[in-house]
Amino acid sequence: MMRGLLGIDAGGTHTDAVLLREEYAGRWHLAAAAKVRTNHADLPATIRQALDALRSEAQATGCEKDLDTAASVSIGATLAVNALVQGRADTVGLALAAGPGLRPERFALGEHVCIVPGGLDHRGTEVSPLDLTPLTHAAAQWAQQGVDAIACVSKFSPREPAHEKRMAVAAHTASGLPVSMGHSFSGQLNFPRRIATAYFNAAVANLQNTFLDAVEAALAGAGISAAPRLLKADGGAMPLAVARQSPVQSILSGPAASVMGVMALCPTSAEECALLLDMGGTTTDMALLLYGSPVMERDGMSLLGRRTLVRALACHSIGVGGDSCLRPVRQGDSLLVAVGPERYGPAAAFGGQRPTLLDALNVLDAARTVTGLEGRGNVSASQDSLAGLAARHGLDPETLVRLAVDDAMRQIREGADSLLQRINARPIYTLAALRAAHAVRPTRVWLVGGPAHCLRERLEQAMGLPVNCPPHTAVANAVGAALTLPSHSLELYADTGRRFLRVPTLELEEPVDKAFNLAAAKSRATEVLSAHLAELGVEGIELEVTESDIFATLDDGGYGSRDIRVVCQTKPGLVGSVDLPEQE
Repeated sequence: MMRGLLGIDAGGTHTDAVLLREEYAGRWHLAAAAKVRTNHADLPATIRQALDALRSEAQATGCEKDLDTAASVSIGATLAVNALVQGRADTVGLALAAGPGLRPERFALGEHVCIVPGGLDHRGTEVSPLDLTPLTHAAAQWAQQGVDAIACVSKFSPREPAHEKRMAVAAHTASGLPVSMGHSFSGQLNFPRRIATAYFNAAVANLQNTFLDAVEAALAGAGISAAPRLLKADGGAMPLAVARQSPVQSILSGPAASVMGVMALCPTSAEECALLLDMGGTTTDMALLLYGSPVMERDGMSLLGRRTLVRALACHSIGVGGDSCLRPVRQGDSLLVAVGPERYGPAAAFGGQRPTLLDALNVLDAARTVTGLEGRGNVSASQDSLAGLAARHGLDPETLVRLAVDDAMRQIREGADSLLQRINARPIYTLAALRAAHAVRPTRVWLVGGPAHCLRERLEQAMGLPVNCPPHTAVANAVGAALTLPSHSLELYADTGRRFLRVPTLELEEPVDKAFNLAAAKSRATEVLSAHLAELGVEGIELEVTESDIFATLDDGGYGSRDIRVVCQTKPGLVGSVDLPEQE
């Protein structure tokens, strides 16, 4: 029986929606697609408008029934990463407890930091009592200073979360603000990365939950009953209930959707290394495909220069997009034109008040008499806006737009170099298999996003590589979202000396005996994850153990025991690929 998949990609500039129809097992046809402007002041209206436009397209192609009976709804969103890149995320108060021997302020983020006396050892045993007085005072002040959320992190909290939970209660009671706790996101012992994870989670939680409220309301209003899922940074998709508990997992949801979209749309050789560039209105997101699979971050998602404990595709985002503002900057005797990261609205070609990168591209292509400008807004408005900006800074318009496009190409090239250097500095692995460490060098670029066709030739010159735009490039992210498999993971920690095992993200603790070993831990982690997914209505998904560690220890009495850690998760991937017409 034919079935449909619905994919939505909410970007800073546009929100896209696609309906895929299954032609035969594992092969899908793009039945309908829609693109609307994102209205940040009214996200529910934006999602409704996208669904209404998609329904009109589905009616025109006779596929409206597939929309109403869609088997799944998957969503990618760049709203969170855009907010972080542009400095518009919520302000966070950070409470840290490390105990003796470490200065936690070395790893702090933001301007509002409180060091809480007290700490645990590596097995979760208290070595100094917790003093909540400084935190109670600081949290009350934060509420008056415009802080929006709080993150509480205690060193070794995955081994024993009691200190962290007490900190959270004290901070919330004193401020009334929402609180993120470090142990909720990972059982791995890495204090600096857990600080960053909790901090970024707190910074985007309100933004993401507001967006998810809008999605659920719009889907219900459109009569679509399939349970929605949100893409994670690792290329999988999680139910919204899980996404609300851990917003940090989907900060790179949009870049993940673009990676999955390219996998579904682009014929990539099994031996090829391809660089993916996804340019939206606000950011350009970058990733790598190697051996037909996306490259993963071996050390966790990186945001604003800080590593986190979030498993993620290897991505890099820069604040350059079609709607990025142009800013003439004097450097000595030279005048440069910087592009982004600020975005204050649409391009002048689409009614905006300030000239943007897209306006600059319009002016350059109009001068070259390039065809196809009719889909790029009011080119005359682009010319007038840039002429005014050039006159205010003593430049001719042609020089200004050339400097702007040169700066955009420079930033994209440097961003790609940064991603490659980061990956080549460490052994890498893909979703398919572990690969030996070697220098990764792309042989081609896949370019997707709204301004893709405007930039293809210029990027070829700037990158020195062939640049291709796949079919359906303008909605590639929504296609990737629609085809993404559900994904979820958990970490299990066991201490045979203290005779317990714990799954921090599920608040699960149960007894074990001293004979409990690594094989038993792997088996139990798989059982717990399978049962948890069944409760969420997700069944029949392949699971894998991605990490496992065992450490021999001695307790205070000199008796031997074991500390065991296991990470288990579903395998990210696609439910199939898109059939493309031969002419495409």
